[in-house]
Amino acid sequence: MPTLGDMHYSPRAPSLAKDNLCVHKITKSLVLTIAIAFGLGFTAQTSRAEDPAAAKVNGKVLSEGDMKLAEAEIGSELGSLAGIRRRRVLTEFLIETQLLADAAEARKLQVQSSPQNGPYWQRRAMRDAYFEQVIASGVDDKEVRSFFDQHIGSQKPEEEVRARHILVESKEKAEEIYDKLQKGGDFNQLARDNSADPGSKDSGGDLGFFVRGQMVPPFEEAAFTLKPGEVSKPFSTQFGWHIVKVDARRERQAPPYEAIKDRLKAAVIHYKAQQIVLDLRSKAQIEYLDPEIKKLVDGEQAKRGN
Repeated sequence: MPTLGDMHYSPRAPSLAKDNLCVHKITKSLVLTIAIAFGLGFTAQTSRAEDPAAAKVNGKVLSEGDMKLAEAEIGSELGSLAGIRRRRVLTEFLIETQLLADAAEARKLQVQSSPQNGPYWQRRAMRDAYFEQVIASGVDDKEVRSFFDQHIGSQKPEEEVRARHILVESKEKAEEIYDKLQKGGDFNQLARDNSADPGSKDSGGDLGFFVRGQMVPPFEEAAFTLKPGEVSKPFSTQFGWHIVKVDARRERQAPPYEAIKDRLKAAVIHYKAQQIVLDLRSKAQIEYLDPEIKKLVDGEQAKRGN
């Protein structure tokens, strides 16, 4: 996995190449777009009856107790995401947490002790150590400038659109909202009342301006075929059912380096972290022990032909 970037509620594509701050907020963003986190190299534990296992990473148990702590830590950032999809996000959070923390342990990094007691918080400290000492500290101004010159400064002006969306879980709900829009309903208010995307619902579904390649293909196709003021019919992506409204279209010029270098550095760090997590996942033995989540993952892999 897929990583969370493939199944999060935002339609933005999961990689910076297609695109998720301070270090702590970058790690939180990664947790929610590709689910990074932490883990200590403890000996594999035996799952107790009162604390069953949710997943295993290289034989190390991630328990339901860990799931509850993850919910307490990041649940507020998951918005109205519910049911098995919410549990899937939390499970990926724990899995990729374990992977990064194991990487920290393998490097024998110096780790500040956590003010909270328990394995979960020790793992969190390991995650932060790896992120700060390996990923963030490894990005210097020269690399950021090189990234700008290669990916931004050399770009020709390209068309971008400013769009809003309403995201819901079912086709029936999307059609109900679309019918209200056809009868004069206010798109912004309907987004606030119904959208499952916490990152945009409070602003009436506003996603800001974006260019081709920043959104997943079905979303991009819908947005770039609309004229300003037009609303799409409901359509689905891996995140759910969308209705899109385009507010404006324009040509985007490349911004000057000095104006964006701080944000660009954060983005480069984000990108490198994603690549590291993907590499760690490819080498790990990951077991989904929750039957519903395993069924969901198996279905996704079958669709991709894995």
